Amino acid sequence: MKILADHLPSRRDFMRLLSMGAGATVGGTAALAQPLRWLTGDTFADRKLGVALVGLGKYSTGRLAPALQQTKWCRLAGIVTGSPAKAARWKQEYNLSDKSIYDYKTFDRIADNPDIDIVYVVLPNALHAEYVVRAAQAGKHVICEKPMATSAADARRMIEAVQKAGKKLSIGYRLHFEPHHREMMRLGQQQVFGPVQRLLADNGFKFNNDTPWRVSKALGGGGPLMDMGIYCVQGCIYTKGQVPVSVTAKFTPKTDPVLFKEVEAGVNWQMQFADGSVADCRTTYAENMASRLRADATKGWAELAPAFGYGGLQGRTSQGAMNIQNVNQQAEQMDDFADCILRNKPTRVPGEMGLRDVRLLEAIYRAAETGQKVSTKEVAAVLDKVSR
Repeated sequence: MKILADHLPSRRDFMRLLSMGAGATVGGTAALAQPLRWLTGDTFADRKLGVALVGLGKYSTGRLAPALQQTKWCRLAGIVTGSPAKAARWKQEYNLSDKSIYDYKTFDRIADNPDIDIVYVVLPNALHAEYVVRAAQAGKHVICEKPMATSAADARRMIEAVQKAGKKLSIGYRLHFEPHHREMMRLGQQQVFGPVQRLLADNGFKFNNDTPWRVSKALGGGGPLMDMGIYCVQGCIYTKGQVPVSVTAKFTPKTDPVLFKEVEAGVNWQMQFADGSVADCRTTYAENMASRLRADATKGWAELAPAFGYGGLQGRTSQGAMNIQNVNQQAEQMDDFADCILRNKPTRVPGEMGLRDVRLLEAIYRAAETGQKVSTKEVAAVLDKVSR
C-alpha cells in the first residue's frame, strides 16, 4: 500500500532549493516570542493560528492544505515554495496575499509576518534540521514531518533551537490522533487482553521512483526504513507502551541494484522489550505490502489492517470488530497542536519523541549492517501514555 509516496516537493522544486544552499543566514529576529494577543484565559477570539507550509509537494497539496480547510483552531496562512507556478496556483486557490508567499531565499522574512504562528516543515528528511532551526529563530512554533532528522545530532540541534526560542515543536505523527490507533494504545497499554507478548508490523510499497530523493542517501538519510518503517517502530511502541531494549535486523535482497544503489530495498527487524516480548517488523520499497499492526496478548489479540494509510483503516480484536469511524488525520493532528499552543500545554508528539525514533532507526541500521544485536537501553523512554 503506497502511503507516503505522495509526499513533499517535486524534483524540480528540490533542485531549485538545493541550488540556494543550506547556509542561508537567519534574519528578522524581532518577531521572537510574539505574544498571542487574541488569547485571554481559556477564551479564544475568532482568529485561528496561521500555518505556513514549507514545501508544496504531494503531501502538502493533497493532504495538509485540504485538511487546513477543516480545522477548528488553525488555517493556511502562508506557503514556501521554489516554484513560481505553484505559488501562483496556490495564491488563487487559497486566496493568499503576496506577503504570505515566500521562496527559500526569502524564508527568513517569515519572522516579520504576525499572521503566521506555525511553520510546518514538509521537506525531504535531510532538510528538516535547517528549516526547523530557521523557523524557530524566526520566532515560530514548528511542526516537522517524520522522520524528524537523518541523525540524532541534528534532532538534538532542532530541539535546542526551538527551546531557545521559547516555542513548541511537534513531529508529524498523525496516527497518534487517529481513533483506531488510540484504541490500539488503550488495549495494549492497559493490558485489556493481558500483557502483550508479540507485536507484528508491516508497511511498504513498490517504489516507482516518482520522488527520487527517497532513494538518495544524502536527501532521505536511508530508504524505506526512514519512510515507511518508522510507522512500524511507532505503532509497536505506543501499543506496547514501552521502548525496546535491543534490536536485531537484516536487509532484504536488492531486487533493483540501480534503483537501490544508495539505500536499502527493505529491512526485516525485531525489537526486544525488557519483559521478553518482541516486535517483528518489515518494510520495503520492493513490493506492495498489506499494512498491518497486530498485538498478540495472553488472553486475546488486536489488529489494524490496513493500519497506516490516510483513511480506510479497519480494526478488529479477538472479541470482534472495532467499529470505529475514520477521521481526517491531518486536521486532527494540526488542531491538537494549535490547542497545545493556545492552552500552553505539551504536545503528545514532541521533538524528544522524534529524537527517540531517530536513535532507534540508527540502531536498526547498525544491527542490519553488522549482523549483531544492538542495545537500545540508552534511548529515552518518551511515550504517549493513554489514561486509565
